[in-house]
Amino acid sequence: MNIIDHEYSDLQTPTVPMRTHVFRPVASGRYPGIVLFSEIFQATGPIRRTAALLAGNGFVVAVPEIFHMHEAPGTVLGYDSAGADRGNWCKVNIDIEQYDADMAAARAFLKTHPACTGKLGSMGICIGGHLSFRNSMSSEILAGVCLYATDIHKLESHARGLGTGMRDDSLERARRGDIKAELLMIWGRQDPHVPYEARVQIREALEQGGTLYTSLEYNGAHAFIRDEGPRYNPVLANFVYLHAIELFKRKLGEGDLSGVAGSSESRH
Repeated sequence: MNIIDHEYSDLQTPTVPMRTHVFRPVASGRYPGIVLFSEIFQATGPIRRTAALLAGNGFVVAVPEIFHMHEAPGTVLGYDSAGADRGNWCKVNIDIEQYDADMAAARAFLKTHPACTGKLGSMGICIGGHLSFRNSMSSEILAGVCLYATDIHKLESHARGLGTGMRDDSLERARRGDIKAELLMIWGRQDPHVPYEARVQIREALEQGGTLYTSLEYNGAHAFIRDEGPRYNPVLANFVYLHAIELFKRKLGEGDLSGVAGSSESRH
C-alpha cells in the first residue's frame, strides 16, 4: 500500500507547539489511528520507517516530537554519544504532567483527523515504550505496544524514572488497574536498561492491576528493532511487527471489544 509520509501538524500544548508527523495510506478512506512515540532521538529514519510500515498496513500514524519544549521543530538527535547525552538530559527535564498533556494532545489530534476512524492505538520504543504504557491508561486507547520500555521499574539497584525528579507514577498506576488498553510488552533479554528483576516487577504490576496483556521476551539487545547499527535483528523485528499489527487490527477493527470498558466478558 502506498503511503503519504511528509505531512505534519504543530499541535498546541501547555508549553510550545508540538510538531507531529503524520503517515497514512494514499488511498482515500478512513483508517484506525496509532500514536507512535519515538526513542530519545525523536523522529529519526528508523522511527519514520516504523511509522511507514504501520501506515502501509492500514493505519494513520502520528509521531509527536517528544522533546518539543527543548528542541526546535524538526530536530533529530544523532545516534551517537552527543545525541544520547542530549536525549537523556531532555527526558528528565520535562514534568510528567507535560508528558501527559502532550499525549492527550496527540490523541485528540488523531481522533479527529479526517482520515482516522477515531479508534486509537499506541506504540512506543525505549522512552517511547514508557510513554505508550502511560498513554494506554487513557480509555481512548484500545491497544498499546511497548518495546523495551525504560524507566518504569523502581528497583533500589536501578534508580530510574521519567520526567523531572524521576517521579513518575506509572508502576503504581499499573498496579491500581489504570491501564485500560490491551497491552503487548516486548523485551530484549540482553537489554541492560531493563534487567530481569525489572521485567518481573512490571509484569507483577500488570497482573495485580488485572491488565489484559501479552509479554514477549526475545534474545535481543536494547534497540534490536532499530534498523541502523549493530544491535539490529531483522528476524526479531519482523516477529514484533507481526504481533503488533495483529493486535492493532484485532482491537481497532469492529470485532473484538473484549477490552472495552463496559464489556461483560471477564478479563484473564
